[in-house]
Amino acid sequence: MADSLPVAVVAKGNKLWKGVFAVSGIMSTLVVYGVLQEKIMRVPYGPSKEYFKFSLFLVFCNRITTSAVSAVALVVSKKALYPAAPIYKYCLVSVTNILTTTCQYEALKYVSFPVQTLAKCAKMIPVMIWSTVIMQKIYSGRDYLLAFLIAVGCSIFILYPAGTDISPYSRGRESTVWGVSLMLGYLGFDGFTSTFQDKLFKGYDMEIHNQIFYTTVCSCILSFTGLTLQGDLLPSIDFVYRHNDCFVDIALLSTVATASQFFISYTIRTFGALVFAAIMTTRQLVSILLSCLWFAHPLSWEQWIGAAIVFGSLYAKNLLKSASP
Repeated sequence: MADSLPVAVVAKGNKLWKGVFAVSGIMSTLVVYGVLQEKIMRVPYGPSKEYFKFSLFLVFCNRITTSAVSAVALVVSKKALYPAAPIYKYCLVSVTNILTTTCQYEALKYVSFPVQTLAKCAKMIPVMIWSTVIMQKIYSGRDYLLAFLIAVGCSIFILYPAGTDISPYSRGRESTVWGVSLMLGYLGFDGFTSTFQDKLFKGYDMEIHNQIFYTTVCSCILSFTGLTLQGDLLPSIDFVYRHNDCFVDIALLSTVATASQFFISYTIRTFGALVFAAIMTTRQLVSILLSCLWFAHPLSWEQWIGAAIVFGSLYAKNLLKSASP
């Protein structure tokens, strides 16, 4: 009995340190990712105050970094390098993932980062729709009620902005409509991507690095092709060449985006999806507050109410899930 007590204390201590590692990893990488993403897309560079406009170039840089790291991880862990599923299924995930990320970056030209981040909290709505269509899942009335409350909170936050929060691309109401449309595109594509990835994991004996590698390689090819066809490849390289600070921001953005994937996988594998969801909810709240302080985004009292509805619903969802048998 006496010997078992120190073992239990050591095990509890190890779990505590693992929790600190997971929380600090996710919070630091994704909060830095959010700040950098807003800085690149909304803050001008150089004496001539030029804005970086090439969203697809950011996608390309992120994906080529992630594909290289996942390839090294597969080789080091001696996992299978061959595709576990038909290539076209990886490509389908890749296409919707590129559209998701492009909509996310483009939306920052027209809506503030706090608006975008809070809108991401409504992700459960398209996931529920796609899961019903693709995987025939059935949800309870409580799930639909929470999704409705989150949608209401997001709508309040978007429809009642503080009057002094102006986008660098602002064209009045047109900008708000275009920004919200891009966020709806983001939510729809992202919901399909995560649902289809879940189906791939369940339908094939697939390592996470295997899926990441083939999906990001497809994304590299597609985003490079898109940049070339749009004529944006050379202008984006020229912009980065002329603005060294932009190059540093993009390199750091790609690094933290790749690192966040490791921490997300580690957290889900070690503590489960519920703990991960709680951490992500807290991260979104911290990101909004940090963005408001760093980039001086004022929030109206209606937006505070909308944010309280959204985060209250998300935490209630986590608590109810943990209380259920």
